[in-house]
Amino acid sequence: MMLHVPQAISLEAVKRIRRLIDAASWADGRITAGTQSAQVKNNRQLPEDSPASRDARLIVLDELGKSALFFSAALPKRIYPPLFNRYEGAANSFGNHVDNAVRTFAPTGENVRTDLSATLFLCDPDDYDGGELMVQDTYGAHSVKLPAGDLILYPAASLHRVEPVTRGARIASFFWIQSMIRDVERRRLLFEMDMAILQLRQTQGETEPVVSLVACYHNLMRMWAEL
Repeated sequence: MMLHVPQAISLEAVKRIRRLIDAASWADGRITAGTQSAQVKNNRQLPEDSPASRDARLIVLDELGKSALFFSAALPKRIYPPLFNRYEGAANSFGNHVDNAVRTFAPTGENVRTDLSATLFLCDPDDYDGGELMVQDTYGAHSVKLPAGDLILYPAASLHRVEPVTRGARIASFFWIQSMIRDVERRRLLFEMDMAILQLRQTQGETEPVVSLVACYHNLMRMWAEL
């Protein structure tokens, strides 16, 4: 399941992040690439142990904690601390690849199973040409290019790439989520049920059938959640 999360973080948070990272020193993006993806990765990345990276990712995580839509779709157990990349000039693309199944955060040694991948856009589409995130799934290829502050969530097992940037700079945060619900279809079912409950509450109020559906949702969580 792919999901667009509008305004996953506020525009004010985007500005704060950009002030931190725009003035920082960027490195070769292959510093966190796996064996296969290192062959096709050509971008710049903020070192994850840099002060700017540490401060910026705290803003991202704080803002994501306020997004009910993100939480409902991802049901996060662990989030790999957000990283930051930029595509411009000669370092402007990332070819077809699949994300590593497990990522280890070097400063703490914590392992995160990558059930979901997320890209959080930190600049507007008009700021650059090209740079579309292309995600391949059973329904074909999907092109993603979103406003600053918006996030795309998609299965980490998906083949994906970033098209070459031909003008300007594409700046984003990216990270992975280990979900409490490992199975993709079970996670999708819970998300759709949660959205249906929300709509019913808005149109019908806290009726007895709605309460029964909420009970079903939580009982399914009890059956399936890995904590």
